Amino acid sequence: MEKSQEFILVSAPNRAGEEFIRQLIFKRISFVAIANNRVEQERLHELGCTNMILINTRDEQTWIIPEFPVGKVFLFERSLNLCCRYLRICRTWTTESIYVITHSSNPRLIYKGLGADVVLHTNHHQVSFLISSIVS
Repeated sequence: MEKSQEFILVSAPNRAGEEFIRQLIFKRISFVAIANNRVEQERLHELGCTNMILINTRDEQTWIIPEFPVGKVFLFERSLNLCCRYLRICRTWTTESIYVITHSSNPRLIYKGLGADVVLHTNHHQVSFLISSIVS
């Protein structure tokens, strides 16, 4: 990983997140995937992720700042608890925008209160429109 450029950070526990990662790979945009267990890490590796962070979201002592600069963060929600933990972690890692992409009706104020800049509700898996927020 290059030290000078900021990396997009992505949590992709669902189909929309996987599609987003495919778009990043296709457009050759540098990113790092985040996982909270080995099974998730292996699934992301099979998807084509080469740069990953494995973090224990239940142990705050392990939430150390990565050795590379983190830019924008895209958290695809599968569970409210995990997404909230990732938000708490990632907010300390970057001053850039954090996006939460959700299919649920979880209150956006929870995510906003934990540091999300943008909360997007979508009912489809095509999220390629998010790429424009990276390259702009």
